Parts: sequence; structure tokens; C-alpha cells
Amino acid sequence: MSDRNIELQKDFISDIKKIISSARASAIRSIDFERVRMYWRLGERIFVEEQEGKERAEYGSFLIRNLSASIEPEFGSGFSYRQLAFCRQFYRTYPIMNTLRSQFNWSQYRLLIQIDNEDKREYYELESANNGWTGRELERQINSGLYERLLLSNDKESVLAVARKQRTPELPTEIIKDPMVLEFLGLKRDATYYEKDLEGALITNLQSFLLELGNGFSFVARQKRILLEDDEFFIDLVFYNRLLRSFVIFEIKTHKITHADIGQLQMYVNYYDRNEKTADENPTIGVLLCADKNNAVVKYSLPEENKTIMASKYQLYLPTEKQLLTELKREMDDLE
Repeated sequence: MSDRNIELQKDFISDIKKIISSARASAIRSIDFERVRMYWRLGERIFVEEQEGKERAEYGSFLIRNLSASIEPEFGSGFSYRQLAFCRQFYRTYPIMNTLRSQFNWSQYRLLIQIDNEDKREYYELESANNGWTGRELERQINSGLYERLLLSNDKESVLAVARKQRTPELPTEIIKDPMVLEFLGLKRDATYYEKDLEGALITNLQSFLLELGNGFSFVARQKRILLEDDEFFIDLVFYNRLLRSFVIFEIKTHKITHADIGQLQMYVNYYDRNEKTADENPTIGVLLCADKNNAVVKYSLPEENKTIMASKYQLYLPTEKQLLTELKREMDDLE
């Protein structure tokens, strides 16, 4: 058989494999969505039956417990009291079946219905759909307080407008989060390590880091070498954001940042603006990813019209809701 025929045979086999894989994926999605529809119908039926009770709260609990005891032995743990309670909550949260998203499975909807705040729930639903998050990725974003962290530097309306695709982000603060949560690195919060170690861990976990960075990021370079006359410098990490249409430079500091750190990053940003970016691209963004920062030092080390240099603290653990609220209050106090 000639080389040409061998290549054609390989292409043919590859196409067949793609057809099979695509069909299997579609079948799984179809089964997952039928499960979602089943739980919605169960929730609707439970809710309608519940309204017949005179003391609804007590009757509802009794109804679900009795129903679970009747059907769980035959149909399994998918119909436990807790699961059936989720079904009722599911229907009450999404009372119109046609609004359900066919790409979502039950685990994703179960996470969403546990979010009481409607704006917050809508944000996670839209972002999950826009970015194709799995159930695990959605859970991680909720647990890391993504919505609250974006609100630290943005108003609610702009955050939702971006998620609804009603507007394109224009400022770094609409995408770059502060703090950034890097719990996926598995580093101990009290460990001492060098900047190169943190950088290496980020590259090793690049997919997770891109998920934390958010919409529109792609990796460009690590330890990007630049030569200024006889002196050479190395930029820690370089990304590109297609929504902002600009390069995004990250410098990693495992200490509390100083004005000298900010000056170094400003030099790198200036270099990229003058040598790398094209005329139709927006100015380069610089981010100091640091262990700690002094907002006043950052503020007075930069010109008042600065819109391209940012400092973002990193956390090696998932924040609690209390920590996020405290951080939000502190940021608002700094703006006053």
C-alpha cells in the first residue's frame, strides 16, 4: 500500500472514531438532560401535591419523607428524602421547564438551586454555559467566591452585563480578580518557597490557572527574555486576553510588594507596549501576583490615570464567605 493510501486510511479511521465519540457524547448529554427533566417533573408533582395540605410546611416534609420511604427501596438512592427535597426546590427555582439548559446535568443544577441570591445564581448559570464548565469546575468557582471577588472591583450591573454578553470587558478590573485563589496548587499556606517554585506550580497546573484567570486568556510565554542594551531581564508569565485584546504580564512576588516591584513591572509593560503589541491592540496590562500588598503604596507608586498596572494577592486556600465580605468592606473603605 502506498504512503498516500496509508494516509487516506488513517484519515478514514480518524473520521470514524470522531463520529462514534460524538454520538456517544450526544447520547450521554441526552441521558443527563432526561434525568434533569425527570427531577423537574418530580418537583412539580410534589409541589402540586404539597399545596393540598393545610399546614404546608409540615405537610411538605411529611409528604417527601413518606414518598422517599415508598420509592427508594425500589428505585435506589437517587430518590432519597434529600434528593426529593432538591427536586421540589428545583421546580420552585426554575418553574418553567423550557428555561432549562440542555447542556447542564443534575449536579450543576443542584449546585445552582442552593444559591439564594438571584443575581449570583444567574451569574454562575451564565458563566457556566458560556465557558462550558463541568459540575466540578462550577463547584470550584462557587466555593472560591468568584462572583464576590469580581464585585470587589466592579459593580453588580457590569458583572452581570458581561456574563449576559451585553457588553465586552473594557478594563482589567473587570477580568483580573483580587484576590486570586490558587488552592489547586496544593501548597501549604505556611510553607516558605521561592518565586520560581510558585511559578513552576502554576505552569504545572496551567489548565486550572487559566480557569482561575477567567474569560479569554491564553498562555504565551514563561520567563520571557528581554534584552535592554547589555542587560537581560526575564518576565515571569505572559498571557494574552482576546476580550481585552491585550497582552497580560504577570510578575510573581512571594513577599509583600514594594514600589520597586511596581517599577519593575511598569518597565516590562512599557517594553511590551513599544516592541510587542500591534497598533490595533490595547495597552499591555501588568499584574503583580503577590503574597501581600499595601494598597496605599500601590496607589502612590502609580500615576492617577493608571489603568494598566494592578496588584492582586494570591491565596493558597479557598476563602470563607466571611473573609470575602471583610475584604469587600475593606476595599470599599479604601475608595472613600
